[in-house]
Amino acid sequence: MSKTPSPEARARYWRKNLTWLGSLLAVWFLVSYGCGILWVDQLDKIRIPGTGFKLGFWFAQQGSIYVFLVLIAVYVVVMNKLDKELVGEDSQ
Repeated sequence: MSKTPSPEARARYWRKNLTWLGSLLAVWFLVSYGCGILWVDQLDKIRIPGTGFKLGFWFAQQGSIYVFLVLIAVYVVVMNKLDKELVGEDSQ
């Protein structure tokens, strides 16, 4: 039978969760808005080898989506680890 986490454990969990969430959203914002809009002119000077696509165009069309998928995977891994830490605290 599992015990209910203590209020301190829940507070630590949510603090870490929100910290990770804010960090990952900041990365997503920088990649999607920064690379796709703000820095597109500088990035367009670089071409992706083998394709000829400009890097700024690629970030605006596909790159930010790929980064978003990677960030989702990172969030899943981090939250699974955080969940295990919370469960580990309860069993002690």
